[in-house]
Amino acid sequence: MSTEGGAVLAGRNAAPSHYLFKIESFSLLSKASVEQLILDNFEAGGYKWKLSIHLTGSKSVNVTDHISIYLELAETSSLPTGWEVNAITISFYSIKFKTNILVSKVRNSTINVIVKHFHAMKSKYGVAKFIDLKTFSDPLNGYLINDACVFGAEVFVVKNTFKGECLSMMHDPPTYYHTWKVSNFSSLLDEFYESESFGCYKWYANYSMDVKILLYPNGNGEAKGNCISLFLDVSQSSIPPNTKLLTKYFLCVENQMNGKNSEVEGEWLYTLTNRAIGGRQFMTLAKLKDPTEGYLVDDSCIIKAEVTLHGLVLAET
Repeated sequence: MSTEGGAVLAGRNAAPSHYLFKIESFSLLSKASVEQLILDNFEAGGYKWKLSIHLTGSKSVNVTDHISIYLELAETSSLPTGWEVNAITISFYSIKFKTNILVSKVRNSTINVIVKHFHAMKSKYGVAKFIDLKTFSDPLNGYLINDACVFGAEVFVVKNTFKGECLSMMHDPPTYYHTWKVSNFSSLLDEFYESESFGCYKWYANYSMDVKILLYPNGNGEAKGNCISLFLDVSQSSIPPNTKLLTKYFLCVENQMNGKNSEVEGEWLYTLTNRAIGGRQFMTLAKLKDPTEGYLVDDSCIIKAEVTLHGLVLAET
């Protein structure tokens, strides 16, 4: 890879995919005093483009003894007022031929990669000193073979898929606590059970934290039949549109004999599509029901939860 006149030059083994222009009898162009070629429009990225080649250099910038090459956004009159197009342009030249037929792999080719912002005041970009004519004309370099050469271009339009977010931390983050005693565990037959709601603090406009503990006494998903599943669920009404809640959570099944609780804790971003955190394989049913472990006493277990709201992640436009 090398640089020339601000251009980034490198080789590759593939032909340009959007536009090719072959010139035969290149030497006759100079004899005919042809200094500039404005080529036909081609389409790429949903726009019309046009390649222009100055065969002895761009006179407008006082460049001689070089080939200058430019890419222009064509037919801009049909674009809306205030149009803007960001594009990565790759201009090619010197595609080596074999018996005057383009070979499947491009050899001795050079590319110029430019990232440019096209708009109404600037719809044309290029490189005035693309390659010097001495280098271009030397057959040993492979740019001009049997008095023939090929120019080409690729244009990749950069689509605007911008997404911005801002984290706003709370100076006095509220923490919500809840203790849930689940009685008659062996009689629980439903798929899941919910605790009472906790966390009624109004933290944003008319939104309040509404949190529940979800218990799947026979497991959920892959844990079904082997474990209990526990989750901390925030109601949909607690989360404004385009907002995420940065929280720290704690969830445990209390050990009623020795205080060695089974617990999880961590950080979680609650969103409208991810409103629950916990674990499907929170604790095996065998461990929970083992009377020597101390988690299930008199057919009751105690579940404790804490949720601290540390901040909001808001969408930015």
